[in-house]
Amino acid sequence: MRPGVRVGVDVGSVRVGVARSDPHGILATPVTTLARANAAEPVAADADLAALVALVRSEEVLEVIVGLPRSLSGTEGSSAVAARQYAAVLARGVAPVAVRLIDERLTTVDAHRALRESGVPGRRSRRVVDQVAAVLILQAALDEERSSGRPPGELVVQKRRKPRQGRERR
Repeated sequence: MRPGVRVGVDVGSVRVGVARSDPHGILATPVTTLARANAAEPVAADADLAALVALVRSEEVLEVIVGLPRSLSGTEGSSAVAARQYAAVLARGVAPVAVRLIDERLTTVDAHRALRESGVPGRRSRRVVDQVAAVLILQAALDEERSSGRPPGELVVQKRRKPRQGRERR
């Protein structure tokens, strides 16, 4: 198992749940829930991403694990596309820290169930369900790495931009 703190991220359309591991990569714990930036509010644009980048920098994180919401059949819909886009932007912001995508089928359902079973009422659970989902995503990644000996999931690869070709003057 590689030593180092990992950050887990559950990307939703309204909120982003964040979890972190201990420095040994054994246990995931909740950190915070961030409000997603709203395109109608340009002042808040990318505030959630900026907060995540700041967290990654302050914690000296080894890697970031982002949940990839696939359907039960394994296909990727609009939520998965949005998670991939979010992970790509995050990867640019935290480079050279690696960002990985891990299958997160049903983690939000499991998070709601865990909160209900622990006695957290429905209204209060909305505030923390994204954090719990992030914990489940991160814990699954930690467990996968511990059992396989390899980093979990799919690495988000930075796409390099082609240099602009200048026009020759005549």
